[in-house]
Amino acid sequence: MERRDRILLIVIALLAILAVYVDLNIDHPAWLENLLVWQPEGARKIAIRYGLDLRGGLKVSLVADVPEGQQVDRVSMETARQIVENRVNGLGLAETIVQIQGGHRIIVELPGIDDPELAIEIIRGTAQLEFVDAGYVPLMKGTVVTTTLGGPRLSKSPVGATPVTPEATPTLSLGPATVVTETAPTTPTVPSNVYETILTGADLDQVGLDRDNLGYFIPFRLKAEAADKFAQYTASHVGQYLCIVLDKEVISCPQIQEAIPGGDGRITLGDATYQEARGLAIQLHYGALPVPLRVETATTVGPTLGEISVEKSIRAGIIGLSIVLLFMLVYYRILGGMADLALLLYAALNLALYKLVPVTLTLPGIAGFLLSAGMAVDANILVFERMKEELRAGRSLRAAMEVGFRRAWTSIRDSQVSILIACTVLYLFGTNFGASMVKGFAITLAIGTVINLFTAIAVTRTLLRVLFRLTGNWLQSRRWLLSV
Repeated sequence: MERRDRILLIVIALLAILAVYVDLNIDHPAWLENLLVWQPEGARKIAIRYGLDLRGGLKVSLVADVPEGQQVDRVSMETARQIVENRVNGLGLAETIVQIQGGHRIIVELPGIDDPELAIEIIRGTAQLEFVDAGYVPLMKGTVVTTTLGGPRLSKSPVGATPVTPEATPTLSLGPATVVTETAPTTPTVPSNVYETILTGADLDQVGLDRDNLGYFIPFRLKAEAADKFAQYTASHVGQYLCIVLDKEVISCPQIQEAIPGGDGRITLGDATYQEARGLAIQLHYGALPVPLRVETATTVGPTLGEISVEKSIRAGIIGLSIVLLFMLVYYRILGGMADLALLLYAALNLALYKLVPVTLTLPGIAGFLLSAGMAVDANILVFERMKEELRAGRSLRAAMEVGFRRAWTSIRDSQVSILIACTVLYLFGTNFGASMVKGFAITLAIGTVINLFTAIAVTRTLLRVLFRLTGNWLQSRRWLLSV
């Protein structure tokens, strides 16, 4: 056996072992999950994800909350859509739909969401962070204020949202500033003053999430220009109070002791849970919404197809693959047996990638996999038919195999590239028009096509090379086993 074939055989065996391990195991070692993605208290599980049609989830309709008669321009709505989409992606969800409907409504579909109320808060919350000049009089934590950027909204909480308790109310520290530790009043007061906003969340350059023995906190860094402005402001306002306001509510009011250069700070979140802290960090990271959004409807959607449809799809897939495997084995015999091994590896690799990427499976996505599996033997059929012609012309097994693969390659390449082009068009269509089902079909079909190029060419060819070297003249004299 040549060194190249030996290396390829080892690689194929290792891939097969890894694929089967990922496919059959639900609980995986921590090192494998951490190798793929690291999240504090939030490392995702290696498992197949199902879309809204198979698993259910949350469907939210958001409408621009502007005064009656005021129009919302298309650019603002598109910016709001992109920010909402970024926040949704920050939750670690896949196969989501975020699209504009009409001129003032955004539709969001979240498959498999575990905490609908928190998701709604993260999606529609404005998360408008302001650094406000309070002068020489500190403001109590929880006070609702009017700033030069506007006043408080009459209703700030979405339906079903849980108010933050005083113990979990965030505070903020900036350099050597001393935080005033007032207790939030039972009913937040609304001062009549209009306070000047010095900086906003738009001036944040970096936003993170960490924790210490006091709980979670959000470290941040201001942009260069904002940091210089902040340093100049603190130098000229020593002894005064700088309030940290989130959505017009004071969360902390530190006193400026001296100039604060550098632009680094952090928001301490007290007893906030990981989900609450992560939600606020996501909102601050992706910025405030340019248009306030009101939750019009929030519906928990059950699986529209359910377990019965999934079971039927799996049964149909098993039956279809079994028929293909049987056909190849009966018609092409030993050659078909090698193709069957490559097809089994093809299925195992697909399933493993669906878990590792991860790919969210919808019913059209399953259809894309089954279609790609049906086409996975097309390349082998082209090669085998060419091999049979070469064998009838008197070539040896090894020579016929090499010629068959070499001359069939151009046809295989062109057909697979054509499929990938079609997948690209479908994916772009699904992305631009919010048709996630079409996008899911394109993704699974494209993954299957790429894996098919590997299994149908590299795997089958390596297996045949090893087989012909081991059998030698014995198989040469029994060409009926090769369907010749």
